[in-house]
Amino acid sequence: MDYERQPYRRCGRSGLLLPAVSLGLWHNFGEGKPLDGQRAILHKAFDLGITHFDLADRYGPPIGAAEAAFGRLLPRSLRDEVVVTTKGFNPMWDGPYGVGGSRKHLLATLDRSLQRLGLDYVDIFYLHRDDEETPLEEQVATLDHMVRTGRALYVGVSNFSPERTAQAARLLRSLGTPLLVHQPSYSLLNRGIEDSLLGVLEEEGVGCVVYSPLAQGLLTDRYLNGIPADSRAAEGRFLTPDRVTPEVLAFVRSLSELADSRGQTVAQLALAWALRDPRITSVLVGASSPEQLEANVAAVDRLDFTEDELATIERAAKESGVQA
Repeated sequence: MDYERQPYRRCGRSGLLLPAVSLGLWHNFGEGKPLDGQRAILHKAFDLGITHFDLADRYGPPIGAAEAAFGRLLPRSLRDEVVVTTKGFNPMWDGPYGVGGSRKHLLATLDRSLQRLGLDYVDIFYLHRDDEETPLEEQVATLDHMVRTGRALYVGVSNFSPERTAQAARLLRSLGTPLLVHQPSYSLLNRGIEDSLLGVLEEEGVGCVVYSPLAQGLLTDRYLNGIPADSRAAEGRFLTPDRVTPEVLAFVRSLSELADSRGQTVAQLALAWALRDPRITSVLVGASSPEQLEANVAAVDRLDFTEDELATIERAAKESGVQA
């Protein structure tokens, strides 16, 4: 591990530090991906000081495959040096207990995740979604039980509204198990958390680890000259061609000019922009190669922005129509 490569940020009001850039295993781990390639990405992550690895029970394909691959590849000698996270709520097996926020499902799906990972505990377990059909009291009591039984060290929520996040934080606090972190989507093309969620997290002392900071690849130079045949948009994988609009491309071209002046790529600029706010603990990036991961982590080499640069970004967003 190279602990000097990037900064580590405190997660909310906890004692846990996370790297500014963390590795998400949503897209590129699982069956259909060469095991040697996955191993190379993990080893590069260690070299880059990435200590935080984000998974979910459903990540694959097939479902569960990302956890199983990570479990095979993680050197057990590094267990105490890494933060391993997973999530529950997702449809995982047939029947009434195979999905949702019930105590029955959440404990079972975490136990299955631990089996796939080959671990005794995860560092963070997230409620992946808010199950509005299950009382929030039951969901958070289950999180508390996970910590008390040693299945998880910390707990978090993902994709919760500001109001439900505040409720979950207060309920967990009353049980003696703090809400460590929230994981929302956030990028230059998706700024909704700025309206109120970040304020709630700051007030409640909850960290924020954001996913899709590159908007599934839109905030890169990948689509400036059309949609490549081997791209995520061409395949319709979490990004469809209709999202590659003239407005988005105009905005990305403006970002490209600014990035050039800063000695960065568009992707590095977008990651640095997300990290400009001290309430953001870490950004999750995926990687299809060690080289791509190294390029993304290089965003930390230039995290400062001048007022003029921030104003340029805001103006470009408004002029292109991607931000009201």
